[in-house]
Amino acid sequence: MAASDSTTINNLPGTEQQKIIIHNNSGEKLVGLLHETGSKEIVILCHGFQCTKEYDMMVELAVALQKQGICAFRFDFSGNGESEGTFQFGNYSKEVDDLRAVVQYFTAINRDVNAILGHSKGGNVVVLYASLHHDIPVVVNVSGRYKMDRGIEERLGKDYLERAKTNGFIDIKSEKAYAGELLFRVTEESLMERLNTNMHEAGLKINKGCRVLTVHGSDDEVIPVEDASEFAKIIPKHELRIVEGANHSYNKHRDILTSVVVSFIKKSLQEV
Repeated sequence: MAASDSTTINNLPGTEQQKIIIHNNSGEKLVGLLHETGSKEIVILCHGFQCTKEYDMMVELAVALQKQGICAFRFDFSGNGESEGTFQFGNYSKEVDDLRAVVQYFTAINRDVNAILGHSKGGNVVVLYASLHHDIPVVVNVSGRYKMDRGIEERLGKDYLERAKTNGFIDIKSEKAYAGELLFRVTEESLMERLNTNMHEAGLKINKGCRVLTVHGSDDEVIPVEDASEFAKIIPKHELRIVEGANHSYNKHRDILTSVVVSFIKKSLQEV
């Protein structure tokens, strides 16, 4: 899990970024960017489904934390962006392992990973991580899903479970410019992992001292805002913030999201 590369790619005052490569437990290279401030504390940012570290939300949050003197590390999960590996549907346990490798890398070089943040699927990953590893005191779940059996039909079509069991997989193809192009394959195994991922049980296993913030848009078109309330019911030290009018990507409410997240992290780190 040692880094095989560390390169400064932007050395402007206050905006330094270092490209860091970390090996996961499968030997794959995970590529990330560290927004360096000189602080010992680091916040790790986790992107969502079919996304990367370059998603503008991840970039904006990293820069906002950096401006407050807090280091942020945004990286690509295996099979996404610049990282090695094959993209897979589901894959929650693998992405939790990827995050674990990142946490262990920074811990090994004497940095303090005091907060992890994830958007959408990344929100699920950070909650799952906190349920398994009680070494992170601050967790931010931005629009994560609670009811894992919802949202699949919209992506895979009707009778998805029967088709996956019959064929062993479902191929998802593009409907846009390159119609018919294979986007990704959903195996029966990966589909069942998604369906068997229990966010209720995960929430109950989070350390009682862990501070958790769930942020969700009231007009989220991908994951119902009701899912956020379910997290609030079961996680002990939990704060819920609903951003009125915001969609899943917070396109018109990014400033509010950034303000809420950075304020929570700053306050929580002061109390850690």
